[in-house]
Amino acid sequence: MRVTQASILTEPDVAALAEALIACPSVTPAAGMVFDCLEGQLAPLGFEVHRFSAGEAPDGPVENLFAIRRGPVGSRHLAFAGHVDVVPPGEGWTSAPFAPEVRGGLLHGRGAVDMKGAIAAMVGAVAQLPAEAGTVSFIITGDEEGAARFGTLALIDWMRERGHAPDLCLVGEPTSAHRLGDMIKVGRRGSVNIWLEVAGAEGHVAYPHLADNPVPRLVALLGELDGLVLDEGTQLFQPSNLEITQITVDNPATNVIPARAEARVSIRFNDLHTGEGLIERVAEVAARHGATARGVISGEAFLTPPGAFSAIVRDAILVEAGVEAEISTTGGTSDARFLKDLCPVIEFGLSNATMHKRDEAVAVADLAVLARIYRRIAEAALAAG
Repeated sequence: MRVTQASILTEPDVAALAEALIACPSVTPAAGMVFDCLEGQLAPLGFEVHRFSAGEAPDGPVENLFAIRRGPVGSRHLAFAGHVDVVPPGEGWTSAPFAPEVRGGLLHGRGAVDMKGAIAAMVGAVAQLPAEAGTVSFIITGDEEGAARFGTLALIDWMRERGHAPDLCLVGEPTSAHRLGDMIKVGRRGSVNIWLEVAGAEGHVAYPHLADNPVPRLVALLGELDGLVLDEGTQLFQPSNLEITQITVDNPATNVIPARAEARVSIRFNDLHTGEGLIERVAEVAARHGATARGVISGEAFLTPPGAFSAIVRDAILVEAGVEAEISTTGGTSDARFLKDLCPVIEFGLSNATMHKRDEAVAVADLAVLARIYRRIAEAALAAG
């Protein structure tokens, strides 16, 4: 369906906006066409659209977009945030993943849920929001599903340099579990991956006294790590958990004691910990077993304490969708882990049942409702002082 500037300005068809975005192939890192489409949707609404690329190979360059429509001097600033990149569609779709198709009231296409549908609803919301209501911006990256090194982080730096820090930020990740509006996210657990290595000495299995087998030490180390109780959780966070995600012993021979054994663990942690603190804790355990540990932090845990902002979001959901939204911190990481350094941030979007799956789809009716919820959130957030 072709989206004209006039239709966007008068009666925004959110499904049509979503179709236009889905029709732009944008496997991460996204660039070009999908940003052209979004710019074409925002510019007629009075937004100044800024696009730039950041980073170098192998994780860049990444295209990013910041758009702003300024309200009266001194007015509050609400940012809508999200990403236009998608994961690879894979094989076996009923219809082509980048040829949006409505079947049985569902709009199918890669990105329908995660998260082009939500971005379309954001555009639909601000199309019906008068500029006098306050300042509204869009923080959109092309690399949330990828390495995420030169996407939202680069946007935050760009915004700070130009004094564009918002008062509040709403991220359109698909947070709803069973029906639209049943869950919002006010925080996320942090994530850290830790690589472990135990060095030994190779030798013939028939002469173990002439070798040093690292495998038993690695097994003992992993056993101790698997038994760690990091915490019991908090009122808003589930317990932190450590999972063994890889064990590697590069040894094709059956009669050789290997010289090295390696493993990787992944920890999802709540706000009782820091990534660095957990790396140090694992390293201490590793040292007792003669192993080394190297960690990489994907993001720290964060929490936007329930209060005025979450109340605005929940009230809007209740009015437009008739649902009492649960406040949650479950799930994986998102770009909210970076945006929380700018201002209070909450995530709310479509049902996540089909995200990253074959035949990803969103209910057309949900898109319209989500646009109304977003508009109501924007009105209330900008009016609050």
